[in-house]
Amino acid sequence: MAVEPIQEEMAGVCVDAHGSAIGMPQLCGEWIPNQIFWLIITLVVIFFVLSRIALPRIASVLAERQGTITNDISAAEELKRQAKDAEAAYEKALADARTEAQAIAQKTRDEIKAKLDAATAEADAKIAEKSAESEKVLAEIRASAVESVEAVAKDTAEAIVAALGTSADKAAIDAAVANRMKG
Repeated sequence: MAVEPIQEEMAGVCVDAHGSAIGMPQLCGEWIPNQIFWLIITLVVIFFVLSRIALPRIASVLAERQGTITNDISAAEELKRQAKDAEAAYEKALADARTEAQAIAQKTRDEIKAKLDAATAEADAKIAEKSAESEKVLAEIRASAVESVEAVAKDTAEAIVAALGTSADKAAIDAAVANRMKG
């Protein structure tokens, strides 16, 4: 019995006496046209399903992604431009602040110098005034000292002349002291 099915297979029959496939049915020559028919029908159905349903959905997703990417790139470029503008404004504000700080510092230096010059001029005026007063006082002291020295010299000359036992004329003593005081 086992010999019969093998012989039938060799003769080109792919089924045994009971209707069961013998070996691999894909390799049976009688079934190949049937398999090709169903393969073509299956491929046509898959093509229509893909072209009508799956591929349009994939294309819409790809188009949406491309739109999102394009929008994101344009938004990034806009933000980059705004960042450059903000950086330029910051640099300008920083330069303006430095210039203003230098101007304020120079103004402060000028004000301090003006106050210092005014204080120096006031101090010089006070010193000159005190110096003039001191000169005036010194002149008065000199004058009173000269008068005092002259009076003491006259009194001393009179006392010396009296001690020598002679009497001297007051006009002569005054003339002699005045002559000596001149140099």
